[in-house]
Amino acid sequence: MSETQPMQAPEPSSPSAATLSTRRSAASARSEQRIQGILKVAREVFAEKGYERATTGEMAQRLGISEATVFTYFRGKRELCVRVINDWYDEIIAVVEQGMPREAPIREQLRFFIATHLRLFLQQGTGLCALVLSEGRAKGQDLGESFLPLQRRYTAPLMDVLARGQASGEIRADVPLRLLRALILGPMEHLLWEAVGLQHQIDIEQRAADMVALLWAAVAVPDAELLALRRLRGQVAEALANVSPPHKPE
Repeated sequence: MSETQPMQAPEPSSPSAATLSTRRSAASARSEQRIQGILKVAREVFAEKGYERATTGEMAQRLGISEATVFTYFRGKRELCVRVINDWYDEIIAVVEQGMPREAPIREQLRFFIATHLRLFLQQGTGLCALVLSEGRAKGQDLGESFLPLQRRYTAPLMDVLARGQASGEIRADVPLRLLRALILGPMEHLLWEAVGLQHQIDIEQRAADMVALLWAAVAVPDAELLALRRLRGQVAEALANVSPPHKPE
């Protein structure tokens, strides 16, 4: 008579591919939620304290997590600050590009750009604005150098307006775009420093209108009639220069 074979417990089945995918998606969603939470608090701390006085320890404390958890997602304060400013610039660029009145005259588009940037730079207080202005000028320093590509991307919508203005004949084409950009960003930066350093409340819409009124005379193509008069004046001056003086009798 053969011995009865003992029954073996069934092996646990391995998770299906769909289950593993669901778990990975849930873990990814939790990680992204954690990253966004860290970035939100980091923006607050950088805005309040600037770069030097901000610490990842305080950010972790406000979030109720360990500092090591912060370092799980970001290698350090510098990387975290660059990401905060990068995201902030993305928000500004999105608002500008979505709201730009492209069918309006270039002068109106320029006013929209200036007013929108001033408003968004000061919308959350002067903290992040002060950080960008101060660290962006710190040439040769690690953080300042990291801001350079961000600043180029941040000014791209202005370059687009200027380029389209040259193509449409509304903005003079004899001046390089980079010089036109500097001509506009310089006064904007001065106004921001006024708001940050002196804590002055500025009427953004009025300041933007005043800036465009002053700058337009320098960047706009002269009126055809005025241009013809200037050309005629040049021709007359050239003709007079070529006229020989009358011969004096001996």
